[in-house]
Amino acid sequence: MRILVIEDNESVCSMLEMFFMKEGISGQFVHDGKEGLALVKNEHWDLLVIDWMLPGMDGVTLCRKIREEKNLVPIIMLTAKDSESDQVLGLEMGADDYVTKPFSPLALMARIKAVSRRYNLEVESQPKDHASTAIATDFFTISKETREVYLEDVLLTNLTPKEFDLLYFFLQHPKQVFTREQLLERVWGYEYYGDERTVDVHVKRLRNKIATKQRAFIQTIWGVGYKYDESVVANED
Repeated sequence: MRILVIEDNESVCSMLEMFFMKEGISGQFVHDGKEGLALVKNEHWDLLVIDWMLPGMDGVTLCRKIREEKNLVPIIMLTAKDSESDQVLGLEMGADDYVTKPFSPLALMARIKAVSRRYNLEVESQPKDHASTAIATDFFTISKETREVYLEDVLLTNLTPKEFDLLYFFLQHPKQVFTREQLLERVWGYEYYGDERTVDVHVKRLRNKIATKQRAFIQTIWGVGYKYDESVVANED
């Protein structure tokens, strides 16, 4: 099976490339919408994975142009836009399905198999020793297997083990609010009986290490706790 992935986040592409190899899938990766369109026109692909936000040509426009010429190639869109209207727009432009960021390769693989069944395509799966535990968002790629975190394709080397665990947990549950007690139970473990202020200290240090000029990523919900949200602006609190 040949899959073309049109995605400008190189760390996401690297993660998917390794996962596709485990699955016995031949994947090619490009980072520009116009370059992707040229490859779609000139070569045969069993399935396309297209990111919503792309340089050169956005994913929705790219999807529409592909559908003007090729109706039989399955298309899955990757999008950080989780509103119903955005999802409907993508489907109306010709996408068969969509995966909302952050996503795991296993979630994408499930969608690939589901869409492929509709098109009567066979997806070869090889036995795996363990499932992938990587997560990708518009900004982060994180792997529990390698304990590596990339922020906008730059490897972060200054996270402590607990800060890594905390970030991984937040990325697993975007936009969900957690109390300090819940974070202690889920990240530190039920056997931990430390002070809840431990959470505040770790969240503050983590936020300082991952924040950019545009994004704070971790939001304080006053009187409740914290949540991870990639739309949170910098210097939020």
